[in-house]
Amino acid sequence: MPRYEYRCRACGATFEVSRPMREAAAPAACPQGHDDTVKLLSTVAVTGRGGGAPSAPAGGGGGGCCGGACGC
Repeated sequence: MPRYEYRCRACGATFEVSRPMREAAAPAACPQGHDDTVKLLSTVAVTGRGGGAPSAPAGGGGGGCCGGACGC
């Protein structure tokens, strides 16, 4: 079940709520009972179980922001 992070505008507390995705837009009261909360933008990190460094793209490639294809 996804966890959503909120911040209370009244007291400044930050808290998380676990709820189904279909309820993602529903309001959430803070643990102190305030109703004036805002849902925060969260980032998700996905990591692999590889263990090795990522391989270079075929054709050599280079760095840059887009793999070197544009020459930036």
